[in-house]
Order: sequence, then C-alpha cells, then structure tokens
Amino acid sequence: MHLLELFAIAVGLSMDAFAVSVCKGLSLRSYRPGRSLLAGLYFGGFQALMPLLGWLLGVRFQQVIVRVDHWIAFVLLVLIGANMLREARQEGESLDEAMGPRAMLPLAVATSIDALAVGVTFAFLQVDIVPAVGFIGVTTFVLSAVGVWIGSAFGARWRERAQQAGGLILILMGAKILIEHLGLLTL
Repeated sequence: MHLLELFAIAVGLSMDAFAVSVCKGLSLRSYRPGRSLLAGLYFGGFQALMPLLGWLLGVRFQQVIVRVDHWIAFVLLVLIGANMLREARQEGESLDEAMGPRAMLPLAVATSIDALAVGVTFAFLQVDIVPAVGFIGVTTFVLSAVGVWIGSAFGARWRERAQQAGGLILILMGAKILIEHLGLLTL
C-alpha cells in the first residue's frame, strides 16, 4: 500500500473523530491544551487499535463485523447526540465537560468501528500493519486535538446554539452511517 493511499484512508477514518472532537470542544467552558491532547489520545488510540483488531480477526469474522458495525455506531451517536440536545435545552444546567473514560470511551468506540472493517481489509491486502495503524492513529490524534480547539473557539461565543448543532450533527452522523450501510444512500 502506498503512502498516499494510506494517508487518504487515515484522513477518511479520522473525519468522524474530528467531527465529534469539535462537538466535545463546544461543551468546554474554557480551552486547555490538555483537553485536546486527551481527545487526541482517545480517538487516535482507538483509531489505531481497531484496525489492528480487525487485522487480527481477519477473514474469519468479517461477515459478523460488517453486519453490526453500523448499528453500534448509529445507537451510540444518536444517544450521545440526543443527550447533548437535552442538555442544551436545560436552563442553568452545566455543560458536560467530562473527558474521563465514561464520557470518552463511547465516543471513541463509535467513531472507530469502521476502522475495524478497514483492518480486516488490511489482512486481505497483506498490509504491513504496525506502520499502517501507527499512521492512522497519529493522523486521528492530530485532527482530534485540533477539533477540540476549533469547537472550543466557537463554543465560547455561541454555547447553546453550538451545543444544539453538535448534538444534531452527531445524530445525523449516526443516521448517515446507518442509511449508507443499509444501501439506501451512497456517498
């Protein structure tokens, strides 16, 4: 696999994590670089881990993974997005700035499930997996860290509207994933 092809795959896989990082940044009251680094570690780590797991699973479980990955991502993103919308409507409610495992693990899993299928594909193509997952992880780390910063910059000015938009974006991302995998839409 050529470096340009791997870069395209890494950026493509990172886009969901970037969008969710922007949404997470929207919930922050004040920006701190450590928050960007933490989001980068969660999202970059899972984007590296999932293709490795997919590669290890290989052909054996490909049909099972492909049948349920879109449902898992859909449910997680809709639940998280709906929670953001609910929080945006509650007056005086403090925003969920949590970046601990309970807040970040579901987001990291939801945005990296498609990387599991990519890992299965890597097994078929006999890709050198260690550099490939490292490149994917680093790319996602950088884009996620920048995403939190961007979300924070906009969230400080338009917090309530931005949180509503972020929740809606997550729900729409979940719906898009489901619709594409059901074959109703091809983008």
